[in-house]
Amino acid sequence: MKSGETLADIGAGSGYFSFRLARKVGDSGRVYAVDINSDMILYMNRYIRDKKIKNVTTILSAPDDPLLTDASINRFFICNTWHHIQNRPRYMALMKKILKQGGQVVILDYKKKQLPVGPPPEMKIARREVISEMEAGGFKLAKDHDFLPYQYFLVFAVK
Repeated sequence: MKSGETLADIGAGSGYFSFRLARKVGDSGRVYAVDINSDMILYMNRYIRDKKIKNVTTILSAPDDPLLTDASINRFFICNTWHHIQNRPRYMALMKKILKQGGQVVILDYKKKQLPVGPPPEMKIARREVISEMEAGGFKLAKDHDFLPYQYFLVFAVK
C-alpha cells in the first residue's frame, strides 16, 4: 500500500490494523474500518475522536455487504475474517464493483489445522479453498506469501 490509497479493513474489530494502515496511507489516503459489531464501531469511534484521527471512517456493515460505494477502494484488507463472511459469492461480486481499476483483495487467515492460536480447525477455511472461491468469483491470485507461521497471506486482483 502507498500514500493516498483508499483501503477497506473488513472485520476491523478494535481497529488494530485500521489505525496502522491509516499511518501508511497518510493524510491523503483513507481507511474504511468495516465491522458488523456495533460495540467495535463504538470503540473505534471513541478512539478516532480521542486521538483526532482524520483518515479513518467506520462503517457498521451487514454480514454479506460491506456497504461501500462502487469504484471507491484501492485495496481490501481482510484478516482472520474471511471464514466469517456470509454469502461469500455475493460479497465477492460486491468487492469487484467496489474496487477501483487495478485494485486488490488481501486475505490473511488461519491455516486449516490445529494451531496454538485462532479458532478450531472446523471454523477455518483452507488456503486452497479461498483461492478456489476467489477464482470462481472473478479474481486471480497475484501473490502468495508464506512467511507467517499460522496464517496464509494471499493477494488477489480482478481477472
